[in-house]
Amino acid sequence: MRSARFRVKSAACAMAFAAVAAVTATAHPANAAEYTVTDNCDVPWITCSYGDLWLFYNSKDIAIQGGYIQSAYTTFYGNVSDHWGTSQYQGSSLTTYRYVFGNGGNGNGQYTKNNAASVQNCAPDDNYRVYFNSGYGGTSQYFAKNGPYGDCNITNLITALKNNNASSHFA
Repeated sequence: MRSARFRVKSAACAMAFAAVAAVTATAHPANAAEYTVTDNCDVPWITCSYGDLWLFYNSKDIAIQGGYIQSAYTTFYGNVSDHWGTSQYQGSSLTTYRYVFGNGGNGNGQYTKNNAASVQNCAPDDNYRVYFNSGYGGTSQYFAKNGPYGDCNITNLITALKNNNASSHFA
């Protein structure tokens, strides 16, 4: 009697193992894609045409010299809860866009989060804040909208935020 029960249990275990193996063998792994962008408007699920808030890799004295941009920069429009990037599932695939400094110059290709030294707000109507923490928390600095003559003034981040920028928000 004992050996019959053993054979039934063994057969049940073997069938369960075979079922799990069959499901595992036919399952498709989740795909993930990662891209880098220098403007959050380049992310397909964000609706905007161009960035108004410019974050520069270098302080203002190095970023712009003789009227020319010498530093890599990232541009943002609207609220950006994490300067590291954004992710979203497209079907079963996770797609991630990381924000990086681009457009040549010092810092080109570096991640934006915790690497900015100066900011320029070129928005004609929107004020911004840059925050220490992701999700718009902690110490912040206010950047007023563009001047009446279209002048975009570049400003150094305060000491607490220099190379410690994590998010930005309409103010």
